[in-house]
Amino acid sequence: MRKILALVAALLAVLVPNRIVDAAERLAFEDPDAGRLRSWTLPMARLEGLVVCWLLVRHPAQTTILKRPLSVLGLAMALVPRQSLSVGLELAYENPDELEVKPWIGPATRLLGAVYVVVGLAAVRATGRSNRRRTTDE
Repeated sequence: MRKILALVAALLAVLVPNRIVDAAERLAFEDPDAGRLRSWTLPMARLEGLVVCWLLVRHPAQTTILKRPLSVLGLAMALVPRQSLSVGLELAYENPDELEVKPWIGPATRLLGAVYVVVGLAAVRATGRSNRRRTTDE
């Protein structure tokens, strides 16, 4: 079920990244129309979605390579949410200094980071257990 949800999310990123960004801007920014996306932001979102789709469909066992980076990203978001948000805005927008995020975005970034850490570490742990089982079965 988790893989199906991940696949649906990745497909949405491929097919309609602009709708996802528009919805996120409405939720996160005091003035949603203030942001000017960099020219490569939407194509990179599509590429990310394609890579995740490819891994999930063609190489489901290889998705573990994403779990450690997810944990590291989550750790940064959980420990330094303001700086993590600043880096993300700098990467995605031409005018990050003009964007005013809503007050709840900092705590939400911290919470999302903690979730990433838990998911990434749980997945790495589960992979380790299945690898140990395979080794003892052989």
